[in-house]
Amino acid sequence: MKLKFIDSMLEIGQERWLQLDIPPSPFLRFEFLQGLEAYGCVGEHVGWIPHHLLVEDEVSSELLGFMPLYIKYNSYGELVFDWAWADAYQRAGRDYYPKLVSAIPYTPVTGPRILTNPSVCREQLQKEVIGAVVEEAKKFNYSSVHCLFPDQTESQQFSQFKFVTRLGCQFHWCNEGYQDFDDFLSRLNSRKRKNIKKERAKVSAGKFQFRILQGDEIEDELWPNIYHFYEKTFEEKGGYATFTLPFFKHVSETMGDQLLVILAYENSLPVAAAIFYKDHDHLYGRHWGSLTQFDCLHFEVCYYLGIEYAIKHGIKHFEPGAQGEHKISRGFLPELTWSTHWIKDHDFSLAIEQFVERERIYMKEYVYQLNKQSPFKVVEIPQEKNFNNDFLSNWSLLKKCKPLK
Repeated sequence: MKLKFIDSMLEIGQERWLQLDIPPSPFLRFEFLQGLEAYGCVGEHVGWIPHHLLVEDEVSSELLGFMPLYIKYNSYGELVFDWAWADAYQRAGRDYYPKLVSAIPYTPVTGPRILTNPSVCREQLQKEVIGAVVEEAKKFNYSSVHCLFPDQTESQQFSQFKFVTRLGCQFHWCNEGYQDFDDFLSRLNSRKRKNIKKERAKVSAGKFQFRILQGDEIEDELWPNIYHFYEKTFEEKGGYATFTLPFFKHVSETMGDQLLVILAYENSLPVAAAIFYKDHDHLYGRHWGSLTQFDCLHFEVCYYLGIEYAIKHGIKHFEPGAQGEHKISRGFLPELTWSTHWIKDHDFSLAIEQFVERERIYMKEYVYQLNKQSPFKVVEIPQEKNFNNDFLSNWSLLKKCKPLK
């Protein structure tokens, strides 16, 4: 095997990319990752500099493995928050940036971060890749290495190289074989069911019209409106719209079957939109924006129409994005997420490891309490929280909140 770092997806090429065993996730498509680079979504101007790790067969140049990797000069767009760590470094007179981050930029979706060729031993290649990234950090004096939103199995591999694992929480909807939206509502307790009906009635009274379009169905003249809504959300919240209009058009043209847009119209004029991605098993809510504030329209477009779409198309999981405890009352229950972190400085490494251990205790209690707020008609949650030191082995205790049929 030959391992090397590259600064462009074009050095791989789409044909070689298909040599890897790639899940159906839209965010692991060559078109998505290469589009980020080609259309100005990553680069020095936003502090995401591509530095991907490539593994090749030294003789045939066959692609054996890949890790998306970026040199980061900030923590923007990661959705695993380490701003406090950076602040501690600064107060100590040290530099936290640059650091190395393996992630899908601006996309808090769990998935593999080390892709492998089916012909190789995945576990062995993972070890080679993780070891190479740590050595790269040491060689160029990067403060740390971070892998964001790997799956649980992959995160355990990182622990062999003294990475610490953080637990996070998102809110996901699961399709329990619902026949339609009314069937879904019937599984909720009466108070939550009535609240959702009231919210949908308010939107219905506003006489909005809705269009649900795949990327390859979106008329070119609609994209400026859709992008304006997306951009406006960041302007209102003081953020930066990192995805560009050319990028969205590129994704729409090259992977349109995995892009979905729900448009809301008032008096035949588009007034709001939500951008989703999808595969055969998952729907991912990613971006929302509107001309102005409309009562409950966000819930309708981003959640309820998404749930209806998932039921209709047999999609099992709907992930509407990071954070948002308000999602619980609308049928989205807590799910664990993972990140792993290697800190070069010994003293800071110990301090951060202690912080993560304390954070894990908090996360256990947090998720337990969130499950008690489930809107579903549920079996009783155990009153005694009999957790031992292995939180994961007790995760089943926290998964008692399942819809009753």
